Amino acid sequence: MPMAIPHTARRATAAAAVALALLAALAPARAHAESSSLQRDADAVRDSGVTGVSVRLETPRNTRTVRSGVADLATQAPVPPAEYIRIGSTTKTYVATVLLQLVGERRMSLDDTVERWLPGVVRGHGNDGRRITVRQLLQHTSGLPDYIADVLPEMSAAGYRKHRWTTYTSEQRVAFAMTHPPAFEPGTRWEYSNTNYILAGMVIKAVTGRSWDQEVKSRIVRPLHLTRTHLPGGNPYLPRPHARNYQQFDQSGPGSGTMTDTTIAYLPFDGDADGSIISTTADTNRFFSALLSGRLLAPAQLAEMRRTVDVPDAPGEVPGERYGLGLEWTPLTCGGGYWGHSGSGFGYLAWPATTPDGRTSVTVAVHSRPADEKTAVRQIQGITDLIDHALCARSRE
Repeated sequence: MPMAIPHTARRATAAAAVALALLAALAPARAHAESSSLQRDADAVRDSGVTGVSVRLETPRNTRTVRSGVADLATQAPVPPAEYIRIGSTTKTYVATVLLQLVGERRMSLDDTVERWLPGVVRGHGNDGRRITVRQLLQHTSGLPDYIADVLPEMSAAGYRKHRWTTYTSEQRVAFAMTHPPAFEPGTRWEYSNTNYILAGMVIKAVTGRSWDQEVKSRIVRPLHLTRTHLPGGNPYLPRPHARNYQQFDQSGPGSGTMTDTTIAYLPFDGDADGSIISTTADTNRFFSALLSGRLLAPAQLAEMRRTVDVPDAPGEVPGERYGLGLEWTPLTCGGGYWGHSGSGFGYLAWPATTPDGRTSVTVAVHSRPADEKTAVRQIQGITDLIDHALCARSRE
């Protein structure tokens, strides 16, 4: 015989059913409002002077994608869905992850000197690999000079076209840097230098006997099934579908304001461990979600990665940012913050952001870069505002 249900229990059950029905009815409206907000923010980034924008936001409940602007200034075609993008210096997080995996395997230590693994490579003009650790490379506290200016002899459309096919080995890039004195004594300050990650890639090869990109493929890309993440090496072309990237080189004189198509990579600095990966917003989100949720690193190594140092405030960026080992921390206006690592090059900018638990990720990709700093600052502010709005909306649920 079925048990009789008290009237109070029946009322509670009925109330719960009504509440669930109301939530179900409100869910589509809330999702629509959130998508509209994301679209408005993407449009605001476009209106800051960007030719094309794509955004992918993934939460435990759903995934939303928005696009704004055009993929091609000539045809005015829209930005394609699920497009391939260059992620530039976001590559550094993948490289740091591999090195921390090797630390977890006890094949090396973060406190190993660069000299131990690359004897004689970091020498000259006061640079000394015997006094620099692997940790300082990953943290940008080595003081090593940046090689980028040496492979960018002409900051112009003509210079881009003339030099974009030139390739250098990792050793050549480091040798360029060694012709300059260090910026500071190792461990005393923070300053971003792409040379650090060229060396990090070389350390991976010294430890494993395989190139950094082979290790990224076998340790990260394949296990996470990042089927649309590519390590192109010397191949300068983007797979299809993709939007075109545009760089504005000049802001005064003849041709000022002209957008130069820079979709073909600038190989002097788009082809190594400091910034060469091609991916999608979906694969980028998947990588950072896996990393922050502990699927790629043991707790001790993930904790090391998230030990941060102060970073000087930069125009347009969020005050209070900090840097770990190939990982950036950015505060949110609603409290807490997010992890990621932006990446840029001629005509493109990628900006991934993931909550500390790895459950919510958003990646923003833009397809043009301006010549003047004020416009660049507005674009970055638009991107960080979009991310802040999206992640703070998650925190209020």
